[in-house]
Amino acid sequence: MSGGTVHEDVDFMERRNQARQKLDDLTGAKGGDAEDRQTWFNEVYVRAGGDPAAIPWADLAPKAALVGWLKKHPGTGKKAIDIACGLGDNAEALAEAGYSTTAFDLSAEAVEWARRRFPKTLVSYKAADLFDLPQEWTGAFDLVHESYTVQALDGELRDAAFGAIASLIAPGGRLLFLNRVREDGTSANGPPWPVMPSEWAAFEELGLTLETESYFAIERPGRRIPHVLAVFRRGA
Repeated sequence: MSGGTVHEDVDFMERRNQARQKLDDLTGAKGGDAEDRQTWFNEVYVRAGGDPAAIPWADLAPKAALVGWLKKHPGTGKKAIDIACGLGDNAEALAEAGYSTTAFDLSAEAVEWARRRFPKTLVSYKAADLFDLPQEWTGAFDLVHESYTVQALDGELRDAAFGAIASLIAPGGRLLFLNRVREDGTSANGPPWPVMPSEWAAFEELGLTLETESYFAIERPGRRIPHVLAVFRRGA
């Protein structure tokens, strides 16, 4: 791999582009009802055949914004959960920062793949549905990490995601919300559908307090992608 990221690896990105063209033709690729969209997510991992380039969101490294935040906020044994963990990079970063980490994904194939990638992991990987979470997870986590999940949803699923995410946060706990962003009132031809500020304000309506809101851009070859890292806290 040339450079330090998959985006600088010409062969990797060519395989990714070829895979994306095929995935875009599947039912549920551009939205649809909950069943179609969930089936599509599962199919992505099955069709990948072990090639991470075929997973459009797999960068094989934790998000830089998460890593930066964790350096200032180590876990010291606190409980964290990584939503829609994919191949596990963000979950592993949480564990390395000292959090007792649970990570889940809708796709059982993704979960098994993450376990294979990190055979000595301290993360508890689970297959689970954001919209049908284990009851014992309600209010159980000091840190909830949500990266790129909401932007991958549309319609009723997207609306329901905010409450499902908030339900995981323990009293006094925090939510890290990292997604692509677009201005209020603008449209998006997704997926992904970048999130608007008025949308993540829903967390405040759900009883959370916004602590910080950081806007930044991620540079990709020929693109500059606006992002937000919003940190919310639940009252003790």
